[in-house]
Parts: sequence; structure tokens; C-alpha cells
Amino acid sequence: MKPRRNTKPAIKGTKSEYLHPSVFENVLAQFNQAAGRLNLDPGLAEFLRQPRKIVSVNLPVLMDDGGLRLFEGYRVQHSIILGPSKGGIRYHPDVTLDEIKALAAWMTWKCAVVGIPFGGAKGGVVCDPSKLSLGELERLTRRYTADLIDLFGPDSDVPAPDVNTDQQVMAWIMDTYSMHSRHTVRAVVTGKPIALGGSLGRREATGRGVVITTKLAAKHLGMNLKKSNVVIQGFGNVGSIAAELFCKEGSQILAVSDVNGGTYNPQGLDLSELLQHFERKKTVAGFPKAKPISNPDLLELECDILVPAALENQITSVNAGRIKAAIIAEGANGPTTPEADKILEKKGVLVIPDILCNAGGVVVSYFEWVQDRAGYFWPEVEVNSRLEEILTRSFDEVLEMSLKHEVSLRVAAFMLAIKRVADAAKVRGIYA
Repeated sequence: MKPRRNTKPAIKGTKSEYLHPSVFENVLAQFNQAAGRLNLDPGLAEFLRQPRKIVSVNLPVLMDDGGLRLFEGYRVQHSIILGPSKGGIRYHPDVTLDEIKALAAWMTWKCAVVGIPFGGAKGGVVCDPSKLSLGELERLTRRYTADLIDLFGPDSDVPAPDVNTDQQVMAWIMDTYSMHSRHTVRAVVTGKPIALGGSLGRREATGRGVVITTKLAAKHLGMNLKKSNVVIQGFGNVGSIAAELFCKEGSQILAVSDVNGGTYNPQGLDLSELLQHFERKKTVAGFPKAKPISNPDLLELECDILVPAALENQITSVNAGRIKAAIIAEGANGPTTPEADKILEKKGVLVIPDILCNAGGVVVSYFEWVQDRAGYFWPEVEVNSRLEEILTRSFDEVLEMSLKHEVSLRVAAFMLAIKRVADAAKVRGIYA
């Protein structure tokens, strides 16, 4: 199957007048740039570059009106060299195999760069959850799980929430898998409800990780978060949590956006009132104490810290030259294209790469998996402390690699991650 070229904007109103390369091509470009500096054996490099397994399923679902509808679903395992594959499942009408392959690869490098014993995977179903009832979503989720039951497992492939999936979806996956196994298997998914073995601190972990790594980057640059202003694209779980935590650090939030548009106040947004507005309206658009702003214009606002926390391909060769931030903290996966990276590096913008910046989610997913398997659960303060310890160590390792080899943080993060997986692959050998 030839994947469609992934040209979708992550948010309505985002500039898309230029075709982007496929998202998987972006990952390959990032891999090739880093791997070239490691002098890997060409055969080993090709082995690490490509997914190990790609599964496509057609999912028949009985709809509420009695009709039968077919949905297309995917699961890609990129690597199991360091451990079970790990990665979220997204429900979105624009899901493509190309995108899922890219996200699975990023998960491999993300787990490796923070030193946790997982490989990378990703799943997706082509659907619009907003047009499905709760019952239809449950039947779709259970059918997807049942069709992939031989792939999933605590020691083989562990799903998690992603775009348009949540702890309820994870609960359905856990229950379906457990019914087939004839016993309760909590560790088959992460991001579950606390009552089913979820971890305290998991919901906030990705946004918390964005703030932790940004704080470290700011310190490296001699910036003070208390005197910094922040612009956030995307106000889902990652963006909204990051906004709250930046405020606790003393930063000022200038603008935020979601799929309906953005809201901007050059004097700073009242986050408490904005969150109340969001709770009532389910959007940040129309917030009365600020000016409306489009997503393209939001990305180009003058600010200290820009947090793209939506989907991929948001900062491109089209708009990178107009970015006015000192730090870009990638809360989303793949928000910056390789062409944009070159422009930003020349401008002196420090980009905290996605595989490091938003790794907080998979780190605490790892904690959840460990707790489920041990049957012993940690207090939230311990979860947050362990998360900060791992991200601080990982940031320092990436920064050291960056300074040593005179490369960007992205190239350094990929170099570190690829070397760890390559070293493990060499020691394991190739089974024949």
C-alpha cells in the first residue's frame, strides 16, 4: 500500500499552501543526519531505519442506526530491540499509514533518548470521534483491540492514549484484552483510569515534561522563566497542562489556540478565567478578555518561548523565517520540518526536540507499566520526582552531545538514541 502524502494542517487555519514531504520522510531525514555522524554500518542503519511490522485492519462496526460501517485501522511496530514496543493510538479522520510509521519511529528514539526499556509503536483508526456516539466508539475500540489481540501484550506491545483517545478508550482496550486472556491484565495499556491501575501524574506528565525541559533550556541560555512569556499552539491535554505549569513558574502566557482559532493578549492572558471559558465553551476561541488570532499568526508572535503542541508539520520552510521565539519547545510530535530546522538554526533559535521535550508522557507510562507489574503504586510526588530526575539527566546528556559535536539538540538527541539502539542491536545479534 502506498501511503498518501501527509499534507494535512494540524489545526484549521494553519498555512498549507505548500506540499510538505511525508511525515515518515521527515523522520528518515532526521535519522540520516544523525546516523551519518555515527558511521553506522549501512546494513545496520537500514535495519534501524525501517519498521519491523506493519498491520492494517478493516474494522466492521455496528452503528446505532443498525447499519454496518467499515473503518480502516493501523498498528506499526518500529522496534522491539530495547524492549516491548510502546506507543499511543489516535482516532482522527486524517490518519494515514505514513503518519503512523513516522510516529512509531519517533517513539523508538524517544524511549531510547530517555533510557527506558521500550521500543516504538503507534496505532491509529481513520474516523471522526466527534461524529460517533459513546457506544459506537466503544464497539470500534473493542473491535480494533480484538483484531490486534495477538500483537498487544505487556511483554510485546503496550498502547496508550493519543489524539482523540483517552483513559476511557484505554479502559475498553484493557477490558477487551483481559476478557480474551481470561484474567485481568492491567499492564497491557497505560494512561488508564486510576481505578484500573493508572498512575498518578500520568495525565499531566507530557505537559510537565515540556516545562521541565524548557526550564533547563532557559537556564542554559541564561533566561529566567519568571521573566519569560509563552505562546502555545494547541490547548489539549499537553498545551493546557503546560500553560498551567508555566504560570506556576511565573511565566506569562500571551496566546493559546485550538482547532477553532486562538486568543491573544499582549499583556498576558488570565489563565484562570481562560480555563473557565474553555470548560464552558470547549474552545479558547471567543475568550472575551483577549483578541482573536489565527493559528498561522500565533506561531509568528514575538515571544520568549513557543510551544507547538498540536500535530506535525506546523513550522515549515514557509513560516520558519518569521518565528520570533528564543526557544521552541516541541510539545507535539514532528511539529518542525527538517527544512525549517535549518532556518531556525541559522536564526539562533534553540529547538528542544520532540523526542526529548514531550517524552514525559512515555516516561510516566513506563512508571505505570512498572507499577502495574509490581502491584505497588507510588504517590504522585514520587512520580513527579522520578520524572524530573530522568528528564534532567536526559537533557544534560543531549546538551553534552550537542556541545561536543557542535550540532543542534535535535541531531544530538537522535545521535544519542540511535547509538543506544544500535549498541543493543549489535550485542543481541541478528537471529537467522
